[in-house]
Amino acid sequence: MILGAILAGGQARRFGSDKAQALYDGARLIDRVAAALAAQCKAVVVCGREEPGFACLPDWPGPGLGPLGGLAAALRHAGERGFAGVLSAGVDVPNLPHDLVRMLAGEGAAIVESQPVVGLWPVEAGPALEAFIAGGGRSLYRFADHIGARRVDLPAPLMNVNFPEDLP
Repeated sequence: MILGAILAGGQARRFGSDKAQALYDGARLIDRVAAALAAQCKAVVVCGREEPGFACLPDWPGPGLGPLGGLAAALRHAGERGFAGVLSAGVDVPNLPHDLVRMLAGEGAAIVESQPVVGLWPVEAGPALEAFIAGGGRSLYRFADHIGARRVDLPAPLMNVNFPEDLP
């Protein structure tokens, strides 16, 4: 059983407004990511913000940790509820494949090479992430390397919406 986690706690300074609410192909970014995760996960949560209509988790152990805070919250939540792992994605990746779990499946954790926020994390990685954060770690790539996560190239590139002009 996999928990889908939308990491949405960023400030969107480069974007200039709330990315989650931006439209792509007539749908809000957050709704597109949620639909892709829901197609392959037992449940979906939004990490790092309150979003009406979604189950939401505050970043753990607190705000200001970037995507690691959202991932730590999701792994903790997943572990408490009997999930085997977490499929994470940023709110700014509106073209997630609906079979991403299959693409990332294998031994241990896996991240998308071009988008480390998109990854499949076993709940067993939670304590290692908590220790990494407690030791001052803030880089998702470094954490992934720390636990030996596989880096996976997908057949088609994922969008990364950082600026309004990144949306067609």
